[in-house]
Amino acid sequence: MATYPAIADHGLIGDLQTSALIADDGAVNWFCSPRFDSPSLFAPLLDQGRGGAFRISPASGPYTTKQLYLPGTAILITRFMTPEGVAEITDFMPVAGTAATDRHLLVRLVQVIRGRMRFLVECRPAFDYGRAEHETRIEDDGVVFRGPSFDVNLSVIRPDGWTPQDAVKVIPDGRGGIRAEVTASAGRIGGLVLETAPPDPPVAWRERSVLELLETARDFWRDWIARSTYRGRWREMVERAAITLKLMTYAPTGALVAAPTAGLPEQIGGERNWDYRYTWIRDSAFSVDALLSLGFRDEAEAFIRWLGARVKEAGERSGPLQIMYRVDGSAELEEETLGHLEGYRGSSPVRIGNGAADQIQLDIYGEALDAIHRADRHGIEVGHGGWNHVRSIVDWLCGHWDRREAGLWESRSGPQEFVYGRVMSWVAFDRAVRLARERGLPADLDRWTRARDAVYEQIMTRGWDIRRGAFVQSYGSRVLDASLLSMPLVGFITPGDPLWQSTLRAMDDELVSDSLVFRYDPEASPDGLIGSEGTFSMCTFWYVDALARSGRLEEARLTFEKMLTYGNHLGLYAEEIGATGEQLGNFPQAFSHLALITAATELDRRLDQPHP
Repeated sequence: MATYPAIADHGLIGDLQTSALIADDGAVNWFCSPRFDSPSLFAPLLDQGRGGAFRISPASGPYTTKQLYLPGTAILITRFMTPEGVAEITDFMPVAGTAATDRHLLVRLVQVIRGRMRFLVECRPAFDYGRAEHETRIEDDGVVFRGPSFDVNLSVIRPDGWTPQDAVKVIPDGRGGIRAEVTASAGRIGGLVLETAPPDPPVAWRERSVLELLETARDFWRDWIARSTYRGRWREMVERAAITLKLMTYAPTGALVAAPTAGLPEQIGGERNWDYRYTWIRDSAFSVDALLSLGFRDEAEAFIRWLGARVKEAGERSGPLQIMYRVDGSAELEEETLGHLEGYRGSSPVRIGNGAADQIQLDIYGEALDAIHRADRHGIEVGHGGWNHVRSIVDWLCGHWDRREAGLWESRSGPQEFVYGRVMSWVAFDRAVRLARERGLPADLDRWTRARDAVYEQIMTRGWDIRRGAFVQSYGSRVLDASLLSMPLVGFITPGDPLWQSTLRAMDDELVSDSLVFRYDPEASPDGLIGSEGTFSMCTFWYVDALARSGRLEEARLTFEKMLTYGNHLGLYAEEIGATGEQLGNFPQAFSHLALITAATELDRRLDQPHP
């Protein structure tokens, strides 16, 4: 089996319509175009052979690498240190704007800092997840890869002072790609620009033009993050999380993808390999809270518009919301298996699309209504038409909250009566009632209030297991579930309530391992899938929040500080953390970074309060 880099050995760059993962060895290991949810052009993370290749690295070893972001930006710098010299690759994508486009630039600027170095360059696109053939044409100023639906140009960056004698010899690799070797001395700048849907033929880029693109990208990111109002203890980590979330936002619609990748495993060699390049109602609704807490009102408003369109669609047909959509709002996410790809370190099947889109998950109504209510309180108000559609889905929920469902964790073992889904149904009714009363909006308040109270009474009667001394995953089970850490966060129960304190202690004993939190025990609660998984990063940050609200501030702070050590070298988090601290699952994951932000802001607030 091929050697795969660790999932954590990557940084993320993007242009707010798509993104790329760059490994610390100079390889582009994931890139889709023209959108996050488009077929991949480079996917070596899923198959080192069939997934294509795009690498710039020292031609001979040994060498040491280091990665960092240019401070306050999404511009990634990879440093190579060798006995012959030191060099840097600066990877970035110029921001594409808010109009959807097929043209995207991935700029790879190479500069030798000290000494003289020889680089190996290889580029072999794998169109349509490696399923489509392409033609390769080598030109004077670059290479054209002619694909089935769009072309890709690889153009050279001509350094100042370039002469024809400096031309690089490019040779075919026999597999539809190219190889080249380049030698450069200290002070010289060069590199490559990968361009999708480009003009033909490729035209060389001048150093000055590329440096102007770099300055524009730098200024964009620094101007954007300067709008953050967070001034707390963990400012660098919070701002990196915010930039990461911005990188995962599709600017034309404001939709946030759950992660920019597909198929990365929750267990090495296992089958829990999902496609996360879509917009979950749940994840994005949580983003409203995180974004507003940092002062990013425009981003919150953009998502509320996207959410409002989905609520409108559901309201017009008097039916349920779908749990996830494509970034443009379309609902077709048919799941299929890419059997020709071996999967990350042999983790198959590799799936694209997501069959969970058809599940009924009742919690999404609470998350959606909570986001709409929170946004309304920040001046992003619901209009007449929007309120009518909200009323429609709340009325739908009145007739459907007391049913079995797939739950937050998208169980494929059959519907159950999940307590988390009931809690968030209570939130949906509660926030709808509050909105109607605060704004004087027309509503069937008697019906909504009766439904809210009925949900509450049912949870307290059937969701509490007296033998466990805890709220449990589903009615009739004795399984603990970390999703219920949200109960005090959403106001369903006060943090000091003895029932909650008992639940938290039960979770301490069963779900927490050296501060890291498991979602639940798959052996005790089969989810229809084979294998186990790591601890869930979002749940660990929720645990921090719950500890802080429960008055266990020292534990909360230590748990948070420990969790920060599990981020990768750039402060990025996947979905899960394995037994030896490795990142598992799709990377980076929005949920993890959203929860980091909310945990940091809540912990900060409580640490700043005077203690008795």
